[in-house]
Amino acid sequence: MVVDSFVDLFGTDPIVHGLVGGLVIAALNLLGASLIFVWRNPSDRAMNAALGFAAGIMLAASFTSLIIPGIETYSDGNPIPVLVGVALGALFLDRSDLLVPHAHFLLTGRRRRDAAEPGTELPVDDERLAAVVLFILAITLHNMPEGLAVGVGFGSGDLETAIPLMLAIGVQNIPEGFAVSLAAVNAGLDRRFYAVLAGIRAGVVEIPMAVLGAYAVVSISALLPYAMGFAAGAMLFVISDEIIPETHASGYERVATLGTILGVIVMLYLDISLG
Repeated sequence: MVVDSFVDLFGTDPIVHGLVGGLVIAALNLLGASLIFVWRNPSDRAMNAALGFAAGIMLAASFTSLIIPGIETYSDGNPIPVLVGVALGALFLDRSDLLVPHAHFLLTGRRRRDAAEPGTELPVDDERLAAVVLFILAITLHNMPEGLAVGVGFGSGDLETAIPLMLAIGVQNIPEGFAVSLAAVNAGLDRRFYAVLAGIRAGVVEIPMAVLGAYAVVSISALLPYAMGFAAGAMLFVISDEIIPETHASGYERVATLGTILGVIVMLYLDISLG
């Protein structure tokens, strides 16, 4: 039913589907960023629960919508192409993190030994503004695999997998978008400006990455299992390196863990009910 309705609305071109997927997840990111207008001072407990929920969705989606179908359907049961992609995706995020500070530092003020130095990595005079700019770059970098994952899902032509993946990443983009706006407000700049900026940032990155992912796998079908693994590996890196450490750093580990489990449950339900 859902798949048929999607095809009726948007046709059968996988690249168009990738564009639609990118627009959906970017719109939900903007929705999350806009929550700063109505929820101005969320508690650490609430933010940890929300980010834990996002991590759970991404964790389940990495396996149910990318790694498992990549191996079973698009590699004829051979795990090597997908696992190579997973390693490359994680390596890409690891190397890229050397260019920007870890996102959780600018949310909490807690520095890690491998974090970049705000105010010295970009030619921005105002140290506070430099921190915000670098934070936006970090989140933008980490959103790239999400857009890519959606595009790769639609590029595979398997709408029963791609649509739940799109919805799951879109839902987890809501607390992520809100976290970006909250960090910007905490840096002392206007709520409206940063809510809009966060939404634009999501649209600029996730939409073209979704189209690129769909185009790449449609043009080079042999690339599909590697691309699925790459997107999954990049998302798993973000979960383990950024989201989980942040949600377990302020004394609300239990609620963050419960949020993660709830996210896994929601993603599994979406995958089964829509697939």
